[in-house]
Amino acid sequence: MQFHEFEKSVPEAKDIADEFMIKGLYFKKYFDKTTGLMRGINADGSWRTPFRPRYSSHEKSDYVEGNAWQWSFFVPHAPEELIALYGSADRFEAQLDTLFNTESIIEGENASGDITGLIGQYAHGNEPSHHMAYLYNWTNAPYKTQERVDQILYDFYKPTPEGIIGNEDCGQMSAWYVLSALGFYQVCPGDPTFTIGRPIIDYASIVVPGGKFEIEVHNNSRKNKYVQKIVLNGNQLSKSFFYYNEIMKGGKLEFFMANTPK
Repeated sequence: MQFHEFEKSVPEAKDIADEFMIKGLYFKKYFDKTTGLMRGINADGSWRTPFRPRYSSHEKSDYVEGNAWQWSFFVPHAPEELIALYGSADRFEAQLDTLFNTESIIEGENASGDITGLIGQYAHGNEPSHHMAYLYNWTNAPYKTQERVDQILYDFYKPTPEGIIGNEDCGQMSAWYVLSALGFYQVCPGDPTFTIGRPIIDYASIVVPGGKFEIEVHNNSRKNKYVQKIVLNGNQLSKSFFYYNEIMKGGKLEFFMANTPK
């Protein structure tokens, strides 16, 4: 589908919010089912070739500050619709596995210096990757989120002179650490949904309008990185999600940990 045809296929924008909601779905146009990645498209609607998903040329290629691997999962506002492009949550999980497990090789003589903190092709040193470890919570393997968050927390944040693994733009590298250390993360800014990770603190208390929001982690240790049960205000969560208003009104979030996945 060419670009002008794509625009005709969506309703006319009535206001700014509608306009950007429509633009927020343009990622579907660039998804290549053959590779499972986002690709550049020529004016005639054909794919840009050759396609080198590890290739980066800073500000001169189809991907800014990254490559096809690092941008193909950047749909924090619509993870369900991204997964639908793969046909199933299991296929999406497999592609996430490849992201984290493939070789950490960046091709190109003018590769972006922003590509740092690599696990496979995941680049924690640049903000567009920061939500990707949490995307396993939309699959049938949320324990993989816990594994990857644990790895990032302990391997990429060191009390040494080099400190963090990437660029501290607007404090995002630190913000990721603080939220992830508490055991949850907001995948999409502006969406009041928080998703569960792997807490490394044993206890925290946050002052909120409703009083205080407490986080307590039971049986926590370096080895016990897997969440077995999550209880919010006495009620066990059935999914790895809760909401901003539940934090703001105060209460208690409890994690129960073990050394094996649930």
